[in-house]
Amino acid sequence: MNKVLLVEDDLNLGIMIHDLLELSGYEVKLLRLADQTIKCLQQDQFDLVIMDKLLNGMDGTVICSEIRKTDTISDTPVPMMSALDGAKTLCIKAGATNFISKPFEIEDLLAKVKDVIRHETDIGD
Repeated sequence: MNKVLLVEDDLNLGIMIHDLLELSGYEVKLLRLADQTIKCLQQDQFDLVIMDKLLNGMDGTVICSEIRKTDTISDTPVPMMSALDGAKTLCIKAGATNFISKPFEIEDLLAKVKDVIRHETDIGD
């Protein structure tokens, strides 16, 4: 079972995405405190991190950049999401693997997660 770390400070959206991913067969950990992301990734193995750009008191692009600079977790795929104009460019520049525009269709989110995991699995083989 693929394991996903979901970094989302909006409780309702986080629970909705968490539940949808679990119903689709993923093991999911919802992290609402963005400053705990690096520590969480170092303590446990995740197949990918889905991260919002705008997090309470933090910018997800800063965390994504830190993930890329941390040797033990730098290869972790990080699709980022946002509703802000121009956010895609900023997220990709920070090292995001993919970008999910908000609002999104659930099927699109699930397809992107599946594609990222499949791509990483293909690279590892």
